[in-house]
Amino acid sequence: MFINQKEIFMKKEIKTTAAIFPMPVLMISTFNEDGTVDVMNAAWGTMLSPDMVALNLSETHKTVENIKEKKGFVVHIADAKHMVEADWFGVVSGRKDKDKFAKSKMTFEKSKLVDAPIINEFPIAMECEFIEYQGGERGIGVIGKVLRTSVEEANLKDGKVDVDSLEAIAFDPFTSGYYKVGGRVGNAFKDGFELK
Repeated sequence: MFINQKEIFMKKEIKTTAAIFPMPVLMISTFNEDGTVDVMNAAWGTMLSPDMVALNLSETHKTVENIKEKKGFVVHIADAKHMVEADWFGVVSGRKDKDKFAKSKMTFEKSKLVDAPIINEFPIAMECEFIEYQGGERGIGVIGKVLRTSVEEANLKDGKVDVDSLEAIAFDPFTSGYYKVGGRVGNAFKDGFELK
């Protein structure tokens, strides 16, 4: 018997993780009560709309306490050049190590729009005003309004973000790895029409 199929698909069941690949590697920066910088590595975040972010973070994080207190925060996109620092911000708690940011050797400037630091070395920064915290079993966490997005000039091409030059990293929950994002493969909202 002849089977006329281009490909044979055989999926195998694996252990379900608490994530979908790829996940962003977001650096959330705030000020502590003493004015020192706190940065947290967060993979569970997304855009709710063009000017609203959602960070699925529990209230137990020092960063969430700071966000509520200061009413602002900055979301950064981590890049391959600063993968070690990005991971550091995820493996060390700001509650346990007050010198966490200083040990990274990174620098910052204070946002002019919100009471939060902009980390100079990360290529993209979104300055956000804290809107609300949605708790409970199915609450999404921190909701913020993006007041300003800035990008390093070296990562712009014709006024738009040049994704390849960013060398943004994504988190792989299956192997706990970081991967570079890059290599355009198509055009959104266009290429699919080839099947029409």
